[in-house]
Amino acid sequence: MIGEMTERETAMPVAAARLPALTARLEDALRGKSEVVRLALTCLLSKGHLLIEDVPGVGKTTLANALARAVDCRFHRLQFTADMLPADVTGVSVYNAHSQDFEFKSGPVFTNFLLADEINRATPRTQSALLEAMNEGQVSVDGVTHPLAMPFMVLATQNPMEHHGTYPLPESQLDRFLMRLRIGYPDSASEREILRRSTANGSAPAPLLHADDVLALQREAESVRVDDAIVDYILAIVDRTRNHESFSLGVSPRGAQALYRAAQSLAYLDGRTFVTPDDVKALVIPVFAHRVALSSRAGAQRSALAAERILEEILTLTEVPL
Repeated sequence: MIGEMTERETAMPVAAARLPALTARLEDALRGKSEVVRLALTCLLSKGHLLIEDVPGVGKTTLANALARAVDCRFHRLQFTADMLPADVTGVSVYNAHSQDFEFKSGPVFTNFLLADEINRATPRTQSALLEAMNEGQVSVDGVTHPLAMPFMVLATQNPMEHHGTYPLPESQLDRFLMRLRIGYPDSASEREILRRSTANGSAPAPLLHADDVLALQREAESVRVDDAIVDYILAIVDRTRNHESFSLGVSPRGAQALYRAAQSLAYLDGRTFVTPDDVKALVIPVFAHRVALSSRAGAQRSALAAERILEEILTLTEVPL
């Protein structure tokens, strides 16, 4: 039976005790969005990168900032613009007249947490400068490979595609993001709290975790047990995306791996040592919706919301393991 624990699995490692405080810190920064916070932390534990897509002013940068600041690591915020060049992200080799040699001057990507603000305002050429860093944890410039510090996480924000001055992220770039989230408007009670706090002044709170803590939590999340029945459930969902008439592009093996890792991390965040079908269900849309492409059979509603509705339909049609 799914969910049965061995005696060894009944207690989570000590490092997990720090997660509730981290969750509370983020929920305090982003009022009324507990589920968004939960998924963002799941992405961190999964060694993934997070794409936050929504209209301006709903807290995209606030969430990314709060998550990065809660960890005592290097943090850099990079505002993407239409005139930005790839070297502005990765760095450049500069000739040193004294040593008569070229020296590499690292760019802002050499950090632990990179807030790529409004990433879709940059050209596709500049967007692609992040591909190697996000996938391989390294940057190659002039034939020399430079490793990045760990942990490394890109938290990117983007405006909806109908806004002026935006360039769509290519499929290869989207596939490097473990999740895509939307924040949405807050409810009335939460917005009232936001307004009351908007004039408050105070120093930034101390970080809750260090780099080694994050790496330890990520390793512990990888040890969460995934039964064969859960693996079959994930593969059944993936197969339906590849054969659905409304999708011209289904979920890739990388996408299936992303769901597997994220399910482990979500279970770990909830204090369990095993994955349940509900973990998978909760993650299908944030992990898969940006990885599929709608075909002409999808009709006029060829949007992200249409893809999410089809994924919800696939979930209802896929047999859930007991």
